Amino acid sequence: MTYIITLEALADPNRRALIERLQKGPCSVSDLTQAVSISQPAVSQHLSVLKAAGLVTVKKEGARRIYSLAPQGLVELRRYIDHLWDDVLAAFQQAAENQSEGE
Repeated sequence: MTYIITLEALADPNRRALIERLQKGPCSVSDLTQAVSISQPAVSQHLSVLKAAGLVTVKKEGARRIYSLAPQGLVELRRYIDHLWDDVLAAFQQAAENQSEGE
């Protein structure tokens, strides 16, 4: 159940803000620090959590580290949400059928 790790990583609003910034394209830790109102060490800690959850990748360019989104990291979460949605739709269909039978 790797989606739980993803959910826990995305539970923090600062990490969601970093993900939203990375949707616009790869950037360095200093760029990300400017995009959110937290310190550079805090940004680095949040990026470590996101990396452990498989949501971001990092590559070294000289002394800088460039972070990018890792869309594959959302696959398990997407499967889980799709499964929930299928259950919701099935329940809705059953309720609609029951209501039409009662008329």
